Amino acid sequence: MKEALFLKLDTNARRVDCQGEWTLANLHELQHEIKKITWPDAGKLVINGSGISKMDSAGAWLILRSVKKLESKGSKPQMVEFSDQAQKLLDFIYKKMENLVALPKVKASNWVIRLGKVTVEQLDELYEYLSFVGKLSLETLALFLKPWQFRFSSIVNTIDKTGARALGIIALLSFMIGVVIAYQMGFQLRNYGANVFIVDLLGLSVLREFGPLLSAIMVAGRTGSAFTAQLGIMRVNQEIDALDTMGVTPGELLLIPRITGLLIALPLLTMWADIWGIIGGMLMANNMLGVTPYDFLDRFQREIPMRSLILGLVKAPIFALLIASIGCFQGMQVEGSAESVGTKTTRSVVLGIFFIILADAFFSIIFSKLRL
Repeated sequence: MKEALFLKLDTNARRVDCQGEWTLANLHELQHEIKKITWPDAGKLVINGSGISKMDSAGAWLILRSVKKLESKGSKPQMVEFSDQAQKLLDFIYKKMENLVALPKVKASNWVIRLGKVTVEQLDELYEYLSFVGKLSLETLALFLKPWQFRFSSIVNTIDKTGARALGIIALLSFMIGVVIAYQMGFQLRNYGANVFIVDLLGLSVLREFGPLLSAIMVAGRTGSAFTAQLGIMRVNQEIDALDTMGVTPGELLLIPRITGLLIALPLLTMWADIWGIIGGMLMANNMLGVTPYDFLDRFQREIPMRSLILGLVKAPIFALLIASIGCFQGMQVEGSAESVGTKTTRSVVLGIFFIILADAFFSIIFSKLRL
């Protein structure tokens, strides 16, 4: 932006020449130039409007506002050589400005108010989620009375997408987690000559915690987001509304098959993660601690109770219900824009992982109280 594009100040003559187009389109530049000018001290000041080629109400308001500010500082601005049309507009805006009442300044809300608002919003969303789960549960119970209406092909398709196609990534990550756990624990056990106890530590940690938790977190990021995005796009394209007009409920066709499919797939993925986690730890134990695979497996079957595997598998269906219900709920909350799809997908993953960890902590407390 060039200097003095709209304003030219002659300090000696105490004169300001206005030029160019004083319109709404140039309002930002006009305000910027007015702020840059070092206005003369109190006294007479001539504001010349002969150079103004075009003026609208925004430009007239800006001139009059500047005049009022100068007057408040003790200056005596005098407006000269404005065109008849510009002068009429200035008179009209001046009369309107006299009737305006200054808007009160709104104080920024403090952290207590903001926290309260966020809390109320979260409670409202929790209420909507519980209502969603309740309605879906009633619809599922109604389907059990009519088993021929189950969408078995959709359930199988969901198992394939959420389970079979996730085997590779689950196996890789579980194997690496087993390696890391064996390395970290083995490093300490070796200092005390208790190498063989790596079997106990690895077996309990993988079967009870890391296997179910890792599988659920991976599925939340991979499948929960997919559920939200798929349903969200259908909401944007009004396909779900079309189903309603056809007399087919979204729960029967879209939601229940997804939840049922994941409910079946996640326990199987958890067992798969347990296997590869143990394999990874066993190889690291052999390489680092000298515990052979034969010794590892022999001690594993003697020292690790079946209860550990069962307790880990008990968590998987709960995790699956949380992931699938949150993913479907967020997808049904999309409000007709691509931005909303992205926002709800991100929220689905974050909430899914949060509630998985919360549920895992709850299970830990319950198992501790029951001495399991």
